[in-house]
Order: sequence, then structure tokens, then C-alpha cells
Amino acid sequence: MTTRPARDSQAPMDADIVEQNLAIWKESLFSSIPVGGLLARNPVAHKWKATFRSMMLREAVCWRAQDLLAQSFALHEQGYGLGTRILIRSAFETLATLVYLNQLMQQVLDGRLNFHLFGDKTTKLLLGSRNGDREGPRSINILTVLEKCDKRYPGMMEVYADLSESAHPSYAGLCMGYSKVNYDEYETTFSNRWMELYSDRNLAAIDMCMMTFHHEYNEVWIPLFEALEKWIETNDAQLEATKDEFPQDQ
Repeated sequence: MTTRPARDSQAPMDADIVEQNLAIWKESLFSSIPVGGLLARNPVAHKWKATFRSMMLREAVCWRAQDLLAQSFALHEQGYGLGTRILIRSAFETLATLVYLNQLMQQVLDGRLNFHLFGDKTTKLLLGSRNGDREGPRSINILTVLEKCDKRYPGMMEVYADLSESAHPSYAGLCMGYSKVNYDEYETTFSNRWMELYSDRNLAAIDMCMMTFHHEYNEVWIPLFEALEKWIETNDAQLEATKDEFPQDQ
């Protein structure tokens, strides 16, 4: 699956291109994951729930990221700059989940993360919650995930922090977004300034999120997952011998 076509990084930002890429992405979303097909593909690797959860995470993240960015672009086109930025912020959190999953798979392959602990982390990423009324595992803090991702993509946390300032009722979210000081006249005027301040940056952030997701989804996850399947085959006897230590992965 291709989430979006490649774009010349030197080309000027174009709203029509962003819209087209979002539409192509939507048309290429997976509709299902047949478990029988996975077992036929590799019965050893896919008897472990961690591999299925990894695929589930990849596709659920894909659906959510496309949905968030499509809605943020729609708000951008209608001139709702604040809503655009809040949804982009959530899209970066969603992207970070995929990046983090890929980092975890690489750690297993490198021998830096126990496979069963990897399975536990996939459970928390996929099924975790911060809602005290809901049964299940506690989710991994998204800031922890973003900090890990910033090591692969330096500057991601800076972009996220800037978007977060808009999302919160801080100086940027209140004074900057809705007022302007005329120092000559000693007067403060109020207006909705979000598009004036961030229109171009919002479009660039949507495109940046899409391009990064495309790379992680297609060019990073696929070879990592295939390598993980082979790794599980090679180490299956050891995994079976230690599985009782981590019954939640069965």
C-alpha cells in the first residue's frame, strides 16, 4: 500500500496537492486483516499475538492519521485555523505511535528488547487507556512516545510543542490568537488571528506529517516486520520456553 505519492521537497506548498494526497491515502486504506491469511503466510510468527497487534496498530494508526489530517485540512480550507492546529497536533501524536512501534521492533531484532516485553508494549499501545473507569492496561504516556520519536526525527518535539501552545489557553492560545497591541495608540484590539498567523505553517505541518507517515508506514515498517517474522521463526523454541513468564502475550 502507498499512503501518498512522493513530492519534490523543493516544490512550493500547494493546497491542491495536499488535498489530492489525502484523497489517494483514503482510497488506499486497508479494509480488513484476515487472520487466516496471516497464519498461511507464516504460521510460526503469527501464532504470537504481538505480530497481529503490530499489524493492527499499523492499520489503525493509518486510518486515524488520515482522518485527522483530512479534517484538519477541511478546517484550514474553511478558515478555522485553531481547529486545524489542534487536529494536526493529534495527528503528530498518532504518527509518533507508528514511529515508536517501529523503534520497538528494531530493538527486538537488535537484542535490546525482550520479545515478550515487546508484546506487552504492543498491548499497551493498542489497548491502553488513561480512563480509570475502563478495565485494561494503562496506556504509555504520549510524551514519552514523542520523546523517543524525536531521536529519529529531531525537531518533532519542537513542532509538537508549538502546536500544543495553540491548543492550550496559554499566551499563544489566548493573547496571540485573539488580540493585537497597538503600542502607538495604547490600544488592544481583538480579532480571530489564527489564519493570519499560521495559515502557511499549518499547511506545511500537514504535508510534513503525511510525508513522515508515508516513510514510516511503507519504507520502515514493512522490512522491519518481515525481519521480525524471520527472527521469530529462528527463536521460536526459546520464546516457547519463556512464554509462561509473560502469559499476557499468549
